[in-house]
Amino acid sequence: MAAPEIFSLSNGPVNTHSFSADRKNVAVSLNSNDAHIYSRKGSDWQLTETLSEHDKLITSIDWAPNSNRIVTASQDRNAYVWQQTPDPVTGQLVWKPTLVLLRINRAATAVKWSPLEDKFAVASGARAIAICHFDPEPNWWVSRLLKKPIRSTVLSVDWHPNNVLLAAGSADMKARVFSAYIKDVDKKPSPTVWGEKLPFNTICGEYSSPSGGWVHSVGFSPSGNVLAFASHDSSITIVYPGSPGVITVKTSSLPYVTLTWTTENTLVAAGHDCQPSVFQGSESGWSTVGSLDDPTTNKSAATPTRSTVGRLNSAAFNTFRDADTRGARNSPSGATSSNGDTELTTVHQNTITSVRPYEYAPDGTVSKVSTSGVDGKLVIWSTSTVGGLSSRIGGMRLR
Repeated sequence: MAAPEIFSLSNGPVNTHSFSADRKNVAVSLNSNDAHIYSRKGSDWQLTETLSEHDKLITSIDWAPNSNRIVTASQDRNAYVWQQTPDPVTGQLVWKPTLVLLRINRAATAVKWSPLEDKFAVASGARAIAICHFDPEPNWWVSRLLKKPIRSTVLSVDWHPNNVLLAAGSADMKARVFSAYIKDVDKKPSPTVWGEKLPFNTICGEYSSPSGGWVHSVGFSPSGNVLAFASHDSSITIVYPGSPGVITVKTSSLPYVTLTWTTENTLVAAGHDCQPSVFQGSESGWSTVGSLDDPTTNKSAATPTRSTVGRLNSAAFNTFRDADTRGARNSPSGATSSNGDTELTTVHQNTITSVRPYEYAPDGTVSKVSTSGVDGKLVIWSTSTVGGLSSRIGGMRLR
């Protein structure tokens, strides 16, 4: 199993991350109101730029690979588009922000560039999604709002390859597919499996979380013909607009909060279980096939664990469980291992907040993905080999 590349960027959480097109730079939010840009220096990352404009915590960052523009969204209800321009005094390239008129009265929660990079979507707690495009006359970014029938905070968004359709997951326990067609910006889209006539705010599909959990993450497959979403009930749902409809994979792991497709029939999901899990299938059915993380090769694997959930693989948890089930009580010295009583068997030591494609194979499939987490780590994983997951996650069923 290929070993992952592990980098520690911070002692605190990494809320989100996004790489430049050449993968030599990465923009991250370190649970603050600044966006930090790190540059690859040999086998390490060094801080080179700090983008300071927001007043509150930055919740999401997306780096456009072709136009080299960065968009940031924050709890201060604002978004900024950052672009490198020559400094009039020194002549050096510096990042300059342009304000976006979002017209929302609650925090922005997620942001994503469209495939053509001529617009982007900003999810918010205002029960609305701002579809933003550049207006050259006033020289700023303006927005139109997708509102109906959203009933709660929008937690995630993802664009269809046609640059018009947008998937959104919300705290109202729904995943939806909207039309974000803007007449003066978009060309008339070709018919898709999601519909033919697509005026702005058309609902092309609405799907409920299997057990009533928040929909944390959504994602279109590379073709755009399949939708996947992760819910707080520890399930992954795959939607085929035609037959067979909706396939749900329920697991006994902790909830997933982020996902990304690697091929038309494979996706990687991660979250509170601290490990990236791989799901695979087709219209006939989906299942969990393994994990990109192999705890048997990790340093912490020497600590005995019996929990089926990676998030709870700690000596402290086992101590309380033994006291509860058998009345057993470990001595203070026995409760702490040599590598710490809270070290997990997974690479990430806390919730994974974001998973993104990192490298593509010649056939267009994703060969590597990157993850960031609350433990301050940035990890790059190979998708070519998958470790077994059956010993840690069970009770899966299709419905």
